[in-house]
Amino acid sequence: MTITIYHNPACGTSRNTLAMIRQSGVEPDIIEYLKSPPGRDRLVELIAAMDIPVRDLLRQKGTPYNDLDLGSDRWTDDQLIDFMVEHPILMNRPVVVSDKGTVLCRPSEKVLELLDDVGTFTKEDGEAVTGNR
Repeated sequence: MTITIYHNPACGTSRNTLAMIRQSGVEPDIIEYLKSPPGRDRLVELIAAMDIPVRDLLRQKGTPYNDLDLGSDRWTDDQLIDFMVEHPILMNRPVVVSDKGTVLCRPSEKVLELLDDVGTFTKEDGEAVTGNR
């Protein structure tokens, strides 16, 4: 199985997701999207593959979301995508791409939809997650 994670190592949810992928026995391709952001075309592909509204991929906390007034209805989906290209921190994470689909893994347990066997996993905050077994 091939898995790619758009990852931010400073994010606990992203770290937990990466650890669950590794616990399933897969070493994913890791793209630190703040260092190597997806281009506009790739971002459009990811949104389509996740079958989510563009706004669902926008991150508000710790970003210029409020300064740019991105909560306003005046922005089109194309404009919101342009903002994410210009400011990659606006892209919510982690996004995981696998043979089984593409998922925004918030919460991190959403990655279980894409994995064969994780067993029991303990998140950084001590919460136990039971995966497929």
